[in-house]
Amino acid sequence: MALTIDLGVAELAATRFAISPLSETVSGLQQLGDRDRHAVNLPWLRWAADELARRPLDLSRTWPLIVSDRPGWPEFLIPAPLGAVASIEDDLAALRRTTARQVRTSLRRVFGGELPGAVEELAARPAAGLRAIAAELRAAHDRLIAPHWSRIRAVLDADVIYRAKHLAAGGAERLFTDLHPDLRWREGKLMMEGARWRSEHVVNRGPGGLVLMPVVLGSPYVSIKKSTSTQTTVRYPARGVGALWTAGTRAPAGSAVRLLGRVRAELLEALRSPATTTDLARAFGVTPSAVSQHLGVLRESGLVARERSGRHVLYMTTPLGAALSAPPGAGDRV
Repeated sequence: MALTIDLGVAELAATRFAISPLSETVSGLQQLGDRDRHAVNLPWLRWAADELARRPLDLSRTWPLIVSDRPGWPEFLIPAPLGAVASIEDDLAALRRTTARQVRTSLRRVFGGELPGAVEELAARPAAGLRAIAAELRAAHDRLIAPHWSRIRAVLDADVIYRAKHLAAGGAERLFTDLHPDLRWREGKLMMEGARWRSEHVVNRGPGGLVLMPVVLGSPYVSIKKSTSTQTTVRYPARGVGALWTAGTRAPAGSAVRLLGRVRAELLEALRSPATTTDLARAFGVTPSAVSQHLGVLRESGLVARERSGRHVLYMTTPLGAALSAPPGAGDRV
């Protein structure tokens, strides 16, 4: 069985990538609520749980919408960003612009005719409810996402760069085939297959093309809005999440230290997850110029590559650099 999106030439041409801090905020809260929890996020989940134990957040309006016994949740909580990279202010402004009719339609779609108390209150007073939800999500973002955003953003940027190269090299078929194991591109249709779908369902696609959104603090599955008033979003697990919370936490391999020196070996280990010069300087407690000098040597040696994403330059290990920084036996086969 499958979920299917029909895409014409115009819609495929309008398909784009976007990065959303609100998407990460909602996904992170769902992970905390044990909704499709992804094991790679455990280091962040432990940190976030400790942070909330120290000073809880008031999520009385938001929590019933995103963590419930229903299979879905209201699509208006993560509106499609208008640009390639939205700020949390942009995202929340779009959330607050959701019309009363759109709010009520989405709530009925998820909860049916019997709305729980907090959800019923939102349906009765959508504008005031959305303002309260936006305030709660802003507080959650500032406490739980903002401290890690530069590292999360680097992984998201690196994912978009990688996907864009695949699109340029092999078109839509290669892009969607590599996006996630559950996705297939067939004869003008994007299909999501797997055991999670017990029936055939065609997405009521929103206006324009798809908005492809990588997610770090999300589930291991793809999330596609089955019906939406904005552009249809396809949210998928970003590449490199597994190294995000562990990069730089282990000692560099002895062979890398002997060959490169300790500082450069530690930089190579840290770059298992993409980072900017500023991120690395902050992590190592040195100046950006000092980091740049070491990165220059690593680049000349073919161990590190760099890619520009907007105003930022991301550094990441090459396959050769990853092999050199791997612990002994990591590449062995039984």
